[in-house]
Amino acid sequence: MNSPKVESLEPPGRIFSPKLPSNWYVESEGFCFAYGLKPLFFSCSSIRGLAPLGLAWVWAKLFSPSKPNAVKNSIYECGLESRGDAWMQFHSAYYLYAIIFLIFDVEAVFLLPFAVAFTGLGRAACGAMLVFVLLLVEGLAWAWAKGVLTWA
Repeated sequence: MNSPKVESLEPPGRIFSPKLPSNWYVESEGFCFAYGLKPLFFSCSSIRGLAPLGLAWVWAKLFSPSKPNAVKNSIYECGLESRGDAWMQFHSAYYLYAIIFLIFDVEAVFLLPFAVAFTGLGRAACGAMLVFVLLLVEGLAWAWAKGVLTWA
């Protein structure tokens, strides 16, 4: 018994590519039809993103009462009336300390995948990570020498 011949979806020489009709590529005056749909997709996605905002604005205009007065327009934070100027000066060491924390926190994010895949990596990857860690150690030594890490 001969089994019927089934046509494969995989063309020879490719891993996987669905069989497309012969007229899927329509060229009209030097413009590919597939790229011609980009403005349509962009406008549909923009409408889908902006429509809820527009509907919320219309709903607010139609149904919410607009009765501004001095009490509604006053600044209210945590039940306390605000006094004085809201601008306060902070010591710059707080910002430097926070930035150094962020740098070493991001370093941990980069070191974790390296540590997981360490045995499968070559010498070039290990050298690149060594340069990365040495640059961070140099930055830490600079911050320590400048006194950024002292909290007082």
